[in-house]
Amino acid sequence: MVPPEKTVKTAIEDLRSAVEGLGRALEGRMEREQASAEIKQEVHRAHADRARLAQELDESQFRANRLEEVNREVSRRLVTAMETIRAVLDR
Repeated sequence: MVPPEKTVKTAIEDLRSAVEGLGRALEGRMEREQASAEIKQEVHRAHADRARLAQELDESQFRANRLEEVNREVSRRLVTAMETIRAVLDR
């Protein structure tokens, strides 16, 4: 038969080992939670950046379209002015 002090000593060692294992598991869990929170923040920042860039792209496209319209109008006026100048010179 095993002496009771040996059984108690073994139980205490097993308990100590289990508590240390639990501590390591908790530390690992906390590290994963921290990493998860950081990833969530990064995803949030990426979504915010994407929304900002999409708006900037829309604004740039609007400006490009407006410049194209103005360019067509200027070209039309230049053609009209050149035709007028030709007509005056041809008289």
